Amino acid sequence: MSAALQEATQQRLARFAQLRGKTACTGEFWDVVVITAADKKQEFAYKKQLSEKLRRKELPLGVDYCVFVDPPGQKIGNGGSTLHVLQCLEELYGDKWASLTIILIHSGGYSQRLPNASALGKIFTALPFGNPVYQMLELKLAMYIDFPTHMKPGILITCADDIELYSTSHQVIKFDKPGFTALAHPSDLTVGTTHGVFVLDPSSLSEKGELEYSICHQFLHKPNIERMHQSGAVLVKRNFSQVNSEERRHSKMDFEYVYTDSLFYIDHSIAKKLLAFYKQMETLCCEIDAYGDFLQALGPGATQDYIKNTANVTKEDSQLIEIKQKLFSLLKGTALNVIVLNNSRFYHIGTTKEYLFHFTSGSQLKFELGLQFNTFSIFPDKAENSDKSACIIQSIIDAGCCIAPGSVIEYSRLGPEVSLGTNSIVSGCCINSKADIPPNSFLGSLSVRINGKLMYVSMLFGVEDDLKKNVKHFSGIHSLQFFGVTLLQCLDLWDLKLSDQLFSGDKTSLGLWTARIFPICSTLSDSVRMSLKMLNAVQHKSAFKLNGFKLLSIEEMLFYKDVEDMLKFRQEIYKEISLQRQKEKSDL
Repeated sequence: MSAALQEATQQRLARFAQLRGKTACTGEFWDVVVITAADKKQEFAYKKQLSEKLRRKELPLGVDYCVFVDPPGQKIGNGGSTLHVLQCLEELYGDKWASLTIILIHSGGYSQRLPNASALGKIFTALPFGNPVYQMLELKLAMYIDFPTHMKPGILITCADDIELYSTSHQVIKFDKPGFTALAHPSDLTVGTTHGVFVLDPSSLSEKGELEYSICHQFLHKPNIERMHQSGAVLVKRNFSQVNSEERRHSKMDFEYVYTDSLFYIDHSIAKKLLAFYKQMETLCCEIDAYGDFLQALGPGATQDYIKNTANVTKEDSQLIEIKQKLFSLLKGTALNVIVLNNSRFYHIGTTKEYLFHFTSGSQLKFELGLQFNTFSIFPDKAENSDKSACIIQSIIDAGCCIAPGSVIEYSRLGPEVSLGTNSIVSGCCINSKADIPPNSFLGSLSVRINGKLMYVSMLFGVEDDLKKNVKHFSGIHSLQFFGVTLLQCLDLWDLKLSDQLFSGDKTSLGLWTARIFPICSTLSDSVRMSLKMLNAVQHKSAFKLNGFKLLSIEEMLFYKDVEDMLKFRQEIYKEISLQRQKEKSDL
């Protein structure tokens, strides 16, 4: 299967490459590309990066690239964000929006599980291939390059941190039916517990073709294995090699699988119905899930059981159950069409673990996408990366630098006395003095502007540290860990007192994300040096006083971030690499 996926993927990438920097013909590409942002800061960052991509002709032209920011206030989830986008589209295009093919990419999160995407956005995560470097935006547009031509006016809804690869043996994927249409991928049951699962009529599936059309009886959102069995979602096949499981791919035994979700499409009539629903509400004050709350209401087998389940919601609100109930009533009876892609894979790269695995190991994704160990970088042959399992993206690495296997470096400059341990991520850093970065580290630098003054701060964590975890009271602080050491012990070593002033934002959400522990410095390299001293103190149980520094939390770094300066740093690296490559060509 991988060979067929690789061939189909490379063909799509080649088609997209031909469109980059050229004006797309009518019907050849999307009319509108929408990216969602969580707040005004994120909106500015996204618009700035889109503008730069268009200037450098890295995207198809003649297309409207829009960034729509969520309303201020409480989180509304990707479902609420979808509703808000519909209103923005109507306000922008009037009646014309009924005739447009639109892709909506949800990228409004703060990427707490992959912090190198926090400042500039998940959809702008760099990938280790392409010249210039591809980011998630280009990849998603390339993978869906065939869709607009065979789509009736409507909206394709997808997320910023997943990748769908598929082969259809030249069969065409059509989004032309009324209601909802979703892609389905064969997966093992454990994958199904963290995804949406389709209950399909087995008699409607031949399981012979790479592409089949079916109707979903019921959609289950993150069900347990028992529920999959009870609902009839589980199918059995002997040696069904398409299932996404390394362990079972070569098995000769019968085993079970389910069809899981990825992206979905709504036609204009459904979009209009959802927009009318949104307009009836004065304000949306709760999180709605585009998958859990829209798709679970669809199909003849849909029940209201899920409405009172708020387990996946960040903050439960009294309005939530009422909204879920109204959505169920609104959408009940609507068809959920399913395009079954038997030869496909769904990949998620939204966590540090997934990111490191896919970029540095021998993963299937690396083979299918043609990911490289050295992408648009200055990396001398004599620099240490002998097994080529480290991954270097648009960076300048000195020949004396030592890089251990299994690590990723992006948009950085590393000097001759830098040593990087295995399984680590370095992002946006300038390190020009001796530095030992231990294994399993995440190190990322940001430019910040406070009271008009440009400063720098570097966040440093263990790749296993849980940045999403928070506690409501000081009594729970002992459960927070920094590089495997309790935060309380760290505070003692850093001579910091546990108080309300130690945390930013909501004082009932105390965690590593809101802890003011990172020193602000006057230079990029100094900020790295100070953060490494913090870590060294923790690892060697020695004191390093932070109480003389102005400190920021990650939450505050993102609030004060200076997008233009960070992009300027990347642009300087880009220019230096380009000049070096031109010189190498002229020397030949």
